Amino acid sequence: MYWAERGLCRSQPDRMFAEGAAQAEAKTVCVECPVRLDCLAYALDHREEYGVWGAMTERERRALLRRRPAVTSWAEAFRAARTYEDTLLISVPRQVEQPPAHSPARPRRSRTGGSVGRTGRPRRSHERGGPTAGS
Repeated sequence: MYWAERGLCRSQPDRMFAEGAAQAEAKTVCVECPVRLDCLAYALDHREEYGVWGAMTERERRALLRRRPAVTSWAEAFRAARTYEDTLLISVPRQVEQPPAHSPARPRRSRTGGSVGRTGRPRRSHERGGPTAGS
């Protein structure tokens, strides 16, 4: 576990084994950690039962393991994902997000000025929230 020496949690290991709501605080330590994925991969590969590892609680790790039973090495999976992502960053130019081609939907108006429904017919007063015919 050469990476553990570089972990931000090194100075406060007990904090990483909190329970309940304190786990959310422990996860904040991991956010900026340079070895977060190494830590998470270790915990998943070794089925660590307790504590926050790589910004995931034991419950979150168990759920991930259940969702991905075919993964035999999380360290390899993360390494492959990093390599694939790096390749994409190098070979595929970033596209600038284009604004939508149309304006946000507004209610259509009939020729007489009233709202029309999806069918194209004018809405009745009770459909617009106005007084009903019996009032």
